[in-house]
Amino acid sequence: MTVVERVHKTYLVPVVVMEDARKAVDTAKALLRGGVDVMEITLRTGAGLDAIENVAKSCPDILVGAGTVLSLEQCRSAVGRGAKFVVSPGCDPEIVSWCQDHKVDVLPGCVTPTEITAARNAGLRVVKFFPASVYGGIKAIKALAGPFQDMQFVPTGGVGLENLDQFVTPAVFAIGGGWLCEKKAIQTENWEAITQVCLQSQKIVQDHRA
Repeated sequence: MTVVERVHKTYLVPVVVMEDARKAVDTAKALLRGGVDVMEITLRTGAGLDAIENVAKSCPDILVGAGTVLSLEQCRSAVGRGAKFVVSPGCDPEIVSWCQDHKVDVLPGCVTPTEITAARNAGLRVVKFFPASVYGGIKAIKALAGPFQDMQFVPTGGVGLENLDQFVTPAVFAIGGGWLCEKKAIQTENWEAITQVCLQSQKIVQDHRA
């Protein structure tokens, strides 16, 4: 199973902000107990790269990727530390090209027809849609899926338990968000809370995908 196939199968991509890399493995295990075997560790903090490396080395059952990748340097560093996929908030041609050359799956952020066209012309068929709540949410995704019938989206930003069901549609490849792994739960080491939210989210997804 390829990286993108695994992301699509799990369908939920926790966007994880780590402030202490030593808690990364316990976080990953909490996600696994909740039926989620993918995690996107952002580079918003100084602990991001170490956290990616810790999970890659100590929790092989988790598919770990790097999020909030804003430069080619960050991209290279994250992949060097063990990231299996790269997610960026915008569409940087340099990052996309490097990832393609090095056989690393990349999800650039695209919300306008122009950005989606650029990603499509680069050979991509899945892009991040961020921040989803600001750019029209599922209504916008369904509208964009009309002309871009061979494209799928990973909405992130503004998705949670209360509206998750709305995003389970054919145009959505997977769904990302911080609700699956809240910072407070990590800080207080409330691993059970993370597991329970993942289990609840998985049930919603399974019910609507069926």
